[in-house]
Amino acid sequence: MQQHSLWRAYSYAWITLAFFAFSLVGHWLFGWFAFVQEQAEHGQPVEFSPYLTEMLRDTFENWQSEFLQLLWQVGGLAFFLFLGSPQSKEGSDRLEAKIDVILRKVDPVDGEGVIRDLDEQYSGRHTDEPEAHKP
Repeated sequence: MQQHSLWRAYSYAWITLAFFAFSLVGHWLFGWFAFVQEQAEHGQPVEFSPYLTEMLRDTFENWQSEFLQLLWQVGGLAFFLFLGSPQSKEGSDRLEAKIDVILRKVDPVDGEGVIRDLDEQYSGRHTDEPEAHKP
């Protein structure tokens, strides 16, 4: 059962890995066909060493221009959202404001006090553990 949940929990990553592997194998396979044809057109023998050098160069060029750029855009965005940039707090601030209004409506007498207590308890970022009340 643990294996099933691992596949399910990381299904997006597995699908992405499969697409990545498929595209990399396809890139190298069709690169081989093009290399063989190019060598034949020039009357040169087909050797693996020049093909390997050419394909590694092409692969790293693609990684630099596409993969690393995308990785930074997605990874950097996720990192800064995790840190609590102003953009990441927009949804949380809106939700918090709505909950504050509900607390005031549900408990007009003590609602404001509950909100104040919660604000003191969670005085750090919205993801922090609540701090202990200070005497």
